[in-house]
Amino acid sequence: MRNVKILGSGCNRCVATAEMASNEAKKLGIDIELEKVTDFADIAKFGIASTPGVVIDGRVVHAGGLPKPTVFRSPTTWPNGSRRKSR
Repeated sequence: MRNVKILGSGCNRCVATAEMASNEAKKLGIDIELEKVTDFADIAKFGIASTPGVVIDGRVVHAGGLPKPTVFRSPTTWPNGSRRKSR
């Protein structure tokens, strides 16, 4: 299971980003644990100044504005062969 953090205040873009992450992971067959981080001190620890931000397994993959769905489709977004194989 992959840990996905959505960093932001809970604004509409943050909500849309969380939904997008969940939907794209589901399409790819990737199990995720989705966490919403709203405390700005915690967000600052990731080194981003613009939200929403997306952190997957501790690595920032997006910061600032609504991401495009392709952010979640890139093999580099899900490192270490995280895609489940079809049976």
